[in-house]
Amino acid sequence: MSNKLRKTYGKADAPSTVALMRLIETQSKTTIANWTLDYAERKILPLFVKHCPNDERPAHAISAAREWLEGKVKLPYVKNIILNECHAAARELDDNPAAQAAARAIGQSAGSIHAAPHSLGLYFYAAAAVGYDRLGLKAGEAEYEAVAEEVCADYTSALRTIAVENEPNPAKCKWNC
Repeated sequence: MSNKLRKTYGKADAPSTVALMRLIETQSKTTIANWTLDYAERKILPLFVKHCPNDERPAHAISAAREWLEGKVKLPYVKNIILNECHAAARELDDNPAAQAAARAIGQSAGSIHAAPHSLGLYFYAAAAVGYDRLGLKAGEAEYEAVAEEVCADYTSALRTIAVENEPNPAKCKWNC
């Protein structure tokens, strides 16, 4: 059993994670940002809303990031929402690790508009959010890591579905993990 809850699950050196990173590196920053926002909105936001139905801050971060991609707002506006709304929501949720990890995952997806490596942060936090939501807080490390592998496979599949073959302008990623 876990003695202390982790903020993230998944391993940076796992073959599935390395394969995901290599796939991310083949895509443009815009493709990566749209993929992470779509994934967060479809898979992670409903999990957050399940736990915090009246908190719209993570949804606002997704919306603001999309507005930036459309050229409607400036980056400082979006960063403010990510940091002072979405991540603030996460900081307030120490008593709800599934919702906290979901808010962090959504913040990472929104952050991918300016730094493609945030897309990997979405995976690690999403793995924790899904694991805590599905298994509760007392499962063993192996059970949480199994969920992380499922999330990684699903996330990778979502990128493969929209990946641009022979992308002429792939994002430059410096992985700090």
